[in-house]
Amino acid sequence: MWQTTTGAGITVAVIDSGVKSDVPDLQGQVLAGEDLSGLTGGVTTDPVGHGTGISTEIAGTGKGLGGKGAFGLAPGVKIFPIKINTRADGATYIEQMNRAIALAADRGAKIINLSQGINARGLSKAEVDGLKSAVDHANSRGSLVFAAVGNSGDSGNELDYPAGMPGVVGVAATGRDGKATAESEHGSQVALSAPGVDIYTACTGPSGYCKTHGTSDSSALASASAALLWSLHPDWTNNQVLRVLINTASSPQERSDFVGYGAVRPRIALTTPGDPGPADVFPLAQAAAPSSAATPTTGTGGQTPSQAVPPTGSQPAAGSSSSGGGSSMGLILGGVGVLVVVAVIVIVLVSRRNRSASPAPVAGAVPGGYPGAPQQQPYPGGFPGQQPPQQAYGQPQAPYGQQPPYGQQPPVQGGFPPQPPQGTPPQSGGNNPYAR
Repeated sequence: MWQTTTGAGITVAVIDSGVKSDVPDLQGQVLAGEDLSGLTGGVTTDPVGHGTGISTEIAGTGKGLGGKGAFGLAPGVKIFPIKINTRADGATYIEQMNRAIALAADRGAKIINLSQGINARGLSKAEVDGLKSAVDHANSRGSLVFAAVGNSGDSGNELDYPAGMPGVVGVAATGRDGKATAESEHGSQVALSAPGVDIYTACTGPSGYCKTHGTSDSSALASASAALLWSLHPDWTNNQVLRVLINTASSPQERSDFVGYGAVRPRIALTTPGDPGPADVFPLAQAAAPSSAATPTTGTGGQTPSQAVPPTGSQPAAGSSSSGGGSSMGLILGGVGVLVVVAVIVIVLVSRRNRSASPAPVAGAVPGGYPGAPQQQPYPGGFPGQQPPQQAYGQPQAPYGQQPPYGQQPPVQGGFPPQPPQGTPPQSGGNNPYAR
């Protein structure tokens, strides 16, 4: 794939705990970002370590360990980090997230990655409405928003936002067998999936490298897949990029609540993308977000069962909620995971919490958005120029609980260990919703 494109020309906004930009595998990859966290240290410090790993999975160059370090799936991408306080109380956390989503879109980020989230239960209507406004704003600006669906699939499986919000592409995690991992949450919010076990990445731990698992990683790899495709087709809209990812996924005609339309397959999307379809139609069915917070029914949430809109215009039927869903990891390079061999085998493909010329747009359509999204005009210049100040979306609401702390990342001593044998059972469980 890298002989065709590495994602050059695409900026991915990583809304997370910050990015330690001086790690060898990220040097030169990180743009001057924004710090909305209210914490000390600035955007290039990462007290949690989560944002650094996610950024590496997207855009790592492998420069560490004498050129044998951690590669991202799209090493030509630039990362625009937006730091929020991932350990803040719920009201502060979601208010910062909403501001970050809108800011990323206003700064011209093609792709917005949210490898994190918050339980939808207990959110106020104002908080949900604020998130919806931010997501609508991002879509109308032409951005594609990916989010991890969460890691409580085997311990409650309650709906998380932003993955459950209409206009967001929820990403589940798959194991070596191509099935959803036990921890990966399932439901109608799942649109796509990507590898989410045995992911090796740069981190802030003692050795500088960590082995991770979860839907945070899957979301990062889905974002990187979109970046590769968009780099090759810069005239496409966010809707067209997402539609091709869906139509080239492992099982696009048989949606599952566990893997969505299947695992993203960037190699297939790059070589045989097919018709990207209309520029102004969002390819996932939309439904109104819940007007008030109620305990969600397991497997349902803020979206109707996702329906892809194939180039032909026909609607594939939603599939059963089996834990299958076609082959997954081997889909990116055609095998069972995305492995980059550079003296060391490095897995780099798709997963977890913490989208030729394009057809002429329909007259009066919102560029890059979906029906009903507020029409906005992008600020001129994009990266790296300065943009007008962003107005915050929503006001802080009363706290409803503490955001679960991120877990500890297990360090990989001495660099990357040998790749586990094929067939190793996928990891399950996980420390908390989106952390390693």
